[in-house]
Amino acid sequence: MGALGITIALLVWVVTLMLISIWKQIHSSWNLPPGPFPLPIIGNLLQLDVKNIPQSFTKLAKRYGPVFTLYLGSRRTVVLHGYKAVKEVLLTHKNEFSGRGEIPAIEEYKDKGIIFNNGPTWKDVRRFSLSVLRDYGMGKQGNEARIQREAQFLLEELRKTQEKLHEEIDRVIGPTRIPAVKDRLEMPYMDAVVHEIQRFINLVPSNLPHEATQDTMLQGYLIPKGTVIIPTLDSLLYDSQEFPDPEQFKPEHFLNENGKFKYSDYFKAFSAGKRVCVGEGLARMELFLLLTAILQHFNLKSLVEPKDIDLKPIAIGFGCIPPPFKLCVIPRSQ
Repeated sequence: MGALGITIALLVWVVTLMLISIWKQIHSSWNLPPGPFPLPIIGNLLQLDVKNIPQSFTKLAKRYGPVFTLYLGSRRTVVLHGYKAVKEVLLTHKNEFSGRGEIPAIEEYKDKGIIFNNGPTWKDVRRFSLSVLRDYGMGKQGNEARIQREAQFLLEELRKTQEKLHEEIDRVIGPTRIPAVKDRLEMPYMDAVVHEIQRFINLVPSNLPHEATQDTMLQGYLIPKGTVIIPTLDSLLYDSQEFPDPEQFKPEHFLNENGKFKYSDYFKAFSAGKRVCVGEGLARMELFLLLTAILQHFNLKSLVEPKDIDLKPIAIGFGCIPPPFKLCVIPRSQ
């Protein structure tokens, strides 16, 4: 029995060495970006915190650089972290990385609609959808509704921000006129708050997986066709060089020294390139109008002390789910 056990152990050891050797040869021939060594079958899944995948990506980027390789099970995946890498994938090589990667949970919906589709059908559906959105003025309701809820939450925590917004609304619009899109030009602080809310809440930390549609060189590495591509949007939204104190809610991130609104190219809350959210422009417009209308007539007050408000999401994956909270809406006339 002892001899049998030793034989089995040696066999396992030899097979493991062969698998490692084969993997290294393949990895070397492809010239893939660096990354942690994957285990058979499960790949690098043990190195990811399923409760906070974006944080795992950040830690791996610090070790392996802005472009690194992971194996999610048997799926070869390249993760992009930081402005230069994400921009190169989403914009410079937008055609080569515009495919939709495989997601087992939505396999039933593969090749349907805009989000999970590929190829000529996706292009036709996307073109049609953009046309309809322009005609009917509809934004992306799922993300938009969540951003609106987060906006009310954040504005209560930051009462000084609310006071500044009330002053700007009273000065530009007054108490009775209905807000209009053109008011954005004269309301830089409100515009900055709307953008800062989207940056701060980090609603979609990472794009849904893309896929390389052909062999492509990226920052000196060869990315084979079929490789899953994950751009991390939070690495842009929380870049400390572009947004000082990124963990703090500061509308000043989007204001220049003269108090005028300034747009940041790092602001990619709706992604970018061919897979950008088709309702981005309309959603921004509606967010501005809705928040302005609410604050024109109401004060937002929490039922607990602002210091006791917990902003940490209750779940973090490819999207962040905010915690539930209670809010008191008080007419400003009182």
